[in-house]
Amino acid sequence: MENQKIGCLILAAGCSSRFQSNKLTALFEGKPLIRRTLEAVPTDVFSSVTVVTQYDGVEALAREFGFACVRNDRPDLGQSRSVALGTAAMADCDGIAFVVADQPLLSQELLRRIAAEWRAHPDCIVGAAHAGKRGNPNLFPKRFFPELLALTGDVGGSSVIRAHPECFRSVETDAASLTDVDTPQALEVLRGRR
Repeated sequence: MENQKIGCLILAAGCSSRFQSNKLTALFEGKPLIRRTLEAVPTDVFSSVTVVTQYDGVEALAREFGFACVRNDRPDLGQSRSVALGTAAMADCDGIAFVVADQPLLSQELLRRIAAEWRAHPDCIVGAAHAGKRGNPNLFPKRFFPELLALTGDVGGSSVIRAHPECFRSVETDAASLTDVDTPQALEVLRGRR
């Protein structure tokens, strides 16, 4: 299954309403969250990397990394809009790993493990989890692309996973790696743990 084409889709178009400013530019250990996310992508594992965003600065940074960009002109329609735009842009892939841009402790190692597990089980959805609790990233095989494209509202791939629990395989990681930061307080808590 080494010839399977895996894409990596970074979701970076949210309005950060609970953060009250663009959280992707917030610093964690001296780097903006979006830069930390882009650096966490092991480019040798993925055939292509695409960033969905509404922000000029994010698009410029993604292009510095050599990543493709898709513009989300309607982020108000919720996460489903970014999922659909990115899935459509990467429709030639056999699987797509969906990565959110607000997990400061995401690592290349975790993404490598998810990709390796998916290559061993390419009909399954493979995602990160800790002690039975699912998180991100999640890698979906092509057979689920139609369901991802059909999502509406402020929902992502979790609803597809919930509809097919028998198809999900977890890759265990520590709780901190799964932590996303939706508020300034959450970012401060994470900073305090380091």
